[in-house]
Amino acid sequence: MHDLARALADQLHPGAAPRDVTVNFGARRQAPIEYRSRGRGGPVTVYAQALHAALYGLPTPDESLPTALDALLQATHTATAPKQKTAVLRQVAEQLRNAAEIIQRYQYRAQWDRFPTDVAEQLATAHDQAQQIAQALDRVAPAFSHQPTTDTTPRARAAHGQSATTLVTSPPSPAPRHR
Repeated sequence: MHDLARALADQLHPGAAPRDVTVNFGARRQAPIEYRSRGRGGPVTVYAQALHAALYGLPTPDESLPTALDALLQATHTATAPKQKTAVLRQVAEQLRNAAEIIQRYQYRAQWDRFPTDVAEQLATAHDQAQQIAQALDRVAPAFSHQPTTDTTPRARAAHGQSATTLVTSPPSPAPRHR
């Protein structure tokens, strides 16, 4: 698999590190329209792993998600299966917990080194917020394992409860600002 990633990265520049290379796929203009309306892309390492699994009939492990946030961001573009989307959110939550721990260490360091009080307080706030976001992602991630079957947004619920002749209006747009 690593050899495939290296070969794909070499297509950009010989010796390029696979972790630094992304790929984008699209259809040529002569292709049928159903192929031209789509494109995909992402980290070359993810595509190498998928290609390796497809060529040799191997399962693709769920733990193949990158851990670096920039690579994980790229993986969101290739995560199409519901379980992949859930796994990406769980990995982001895990990275936020790691970030919270880093922030807490710097908070303690700021207190130890007697930085201004507001520095440690802001770091404590950032730590708490990172933990809250990680917990929220843990709660919502399973929802991405299943595709919703109905539109359950408040606007859809309100429209469903109204008669067919009632118009659903959008909120007024803000007044233009003058310079």
